[in-house]
Amino acid sequence: MSKHPIDPPALLSDISGFSGDLSRVLTPEDRDTLAHLLKRGIGENSLRAARSDLAYLEAWSLACEGGQLEWPPARETVLSFIAHHLWDPDEKAINPNHGMPDHVREFMTRGGYLRSTGPHAPSTVERRLSTWRSICKWRGLDHPFTHPEVAKTLRAAIRSSSIPRNRKSRKAVDVDLINELLDHLDASCTTYLMQNAEDEAIRLRAFRDRALLAVMFASGGRRRSEISNLMSGQVYDLEPIPTEDPAWPDGIPSMGLRLGRTKTTDDRDDESVFLSGRAAVALQEWQTAASILSGPVFLRIGRWGKIYETSISPHSVNQVLKNRLHEIGLDPRDFSAHGVRAGYITSALKAGIPAPEIMEQTLHKSLDTLLGYFKDEQQRQGRAARLL
Repeated sequence: MSKHPIDPPALLSDISGFSGDLSRVLTPEDRDTLAHLLKRGIGENSLRAARSDLAYLEAWSLACEGGQLEWPPARETVLSFIAHHLWDPDEKAINPNHGMPDHVREFMTRGGYLRSTGPHAPSTVERRLSTWRSICKWRGLDHPFTHPEVAKTLRAAIRSSSIPRNRKSRKAVDVDLINELLDHLDASCTTYLMQNAEDEAIRLRAFRDRALLAVMFASGGRRRSEISNLMSGQVYDLEPIPTEDPAWPDGIPSMGLRLGRTKTTDDRDDESVFLSGRAAVALQEWQTAASILSGPVFLRIGRWGKIYETSISPHSVNQVLKNRLHEIGLDPRDFSAHGVRAGYITSALKAGIPAPEIMEQTLHKSLDTLLGYFKDEQQRQGRAARLL
């Protein structure tokens, strides 16, 4: 095994070399091309997480061994990583040598890599091991991560962990809550008299945020990055849906969104989801208010109403939701953008919509994954939980 230093910010250029034999026949241009394809195939969020994980792994190796990570790692190295991060707090109180050694913990804390005094969350450990394994695979190296001893140890450590798997959002943002938010924003879109630039900024943000929340929910509970990265070229108008509902005398407005590559699909799938009714109207009115003909759909807005040509960030998508929830008197700490996806699925299943139809909108490939969003809420409100 050889020790190979890695500069975490240069992760792409490093992994694009693949194995040693292959790198000898690749030109610099080939490696640049492969790095670009890897970046597109992995996605910005996943790439950012991989860089962070790799930086942590390198720091941990430096703390333990005084040197860089070995490629591929020894089986004992991976087992040590599990032992250092999924230890038992009760046993630690009795045996100071249990878990992460003090000198490793102190090194990681001083470097800003370790912020908790307790064991890590199982999901964090699994993600970092997955990144470690993936880089080994990209390099064409044999690795110990699928060895029975490693797999069995990891399963046992996760089962014994005292840290529950955290929800990304404590509460779901269901259809009733979304409608309440949209009603609140309807008023903001119409009541401001535009006496000054600040009033115009408030009105424009209301149009944007109303469309953003409506589209995020109605399109299947889209993820923050999918909303932030949505481009005008992905949005297309459809013929109104005929109806006898007097509220829609000209038919129900309908639009489509071509999503391309998402977390569960790639560009070849060319998947579309659809907006009909209130969400379609909200999006159309925002596009009109901001004169959006091309570029990003959900744009940054300055304090005095200046509309920038750049899209809002995924973090800002989450902040829009939290700010608007605060305005209607709810605690934003109970919610996150991930709760919109859970709320959409929960609301759709409660409304009696068949799971395959819901999956066409959420683009889930696995029924088990879809039902996982609904299981806890159904169990909490079910008759079995209220038997006493």
